[in-house]
Amino acid sequence: MLAVFLESYVLFFFILLPAGVVALTVLAAARAGLERGQIAQAGVTVAAFLGLWGAIAFLLAKRDLLLPPASVGDAPYVLISMLGGAFLLWALGRLTRLGRRITDAADPGLVIGFQIPRVMGAVFLIGWALGAIPWQFAIPAGLGDIWAGVVGYQAMRAVERGDADADRKIMWANVVGLGDFVVAVTTGLITSEGFLHLLAHDAPNIINHYPLALFPGFFVGIFIAMHVFSLGQLRRKRLVAHHA
Repeated sequence: MLAVFLESYVLFFFILLPAGVVALTVLAAARAGLERGQIAQAGVTVAAFLGLWGAIAFLLAKRDLLLPPASVGDAPYVLISMLGGAFLLWALGRLTRLGRRITDAADPGLVIGFQIPRVMGAVFLIGWALGAIPWQFAIPAGLGDIWAGVVGYQAMRAVERGDADADRKIMWANVVGLGDFVVAVTTGLITSEGFLHLLAHDAPNIINHYPLALFPGFFVGIFIAMHVFSLGQLRRKRLVAHHA
């Protein structure tokens, strides 16, 4: 029963998160005043990239290739998928002319608000309660994800209201969100089978096994890219204010 629930839960977000990125892209493209053809091009390009990345991550997860390296010399496929995918998504948004127009015009509130679905990490706490996920990972990662989702919502609402401290809340949401990933990745590595396995030897973590492996192999990379886009917006805004 737990296996069926976890697979259904993960596959729901496997569809929802990429769809959210495509929707955000289309909205930002329209906000930038692009023509319909360019808007469609942007949406299709992002959808195709996410579809390819997601398919690769799915196949790697199914074949248990997203496990932490067994030795120092083994390829860290999970980190390659996570960070490599995040970099390529960022590159689409910042290293292409069309991408820069879109990301420059994107609503800062919606960009940081993309972190709201991070509350999905509450599933780690459910897994811990059912004895399937070690507490050393589930508690910090689960609570950290919920916290990241909450501060992401608070930052989004601050932007919508035009609060004077909206930028500060955006920065705080990025700090919390990225800090959560550092903690989650670290505790995930030391509680999972591999050369860094230090804790939970009796019941190793299942976060790198299908279907939960799609969290580090796909979902985290998307969220990281959104954090980088958000931080880039803050940086560009400050540069403009400095030269004004």
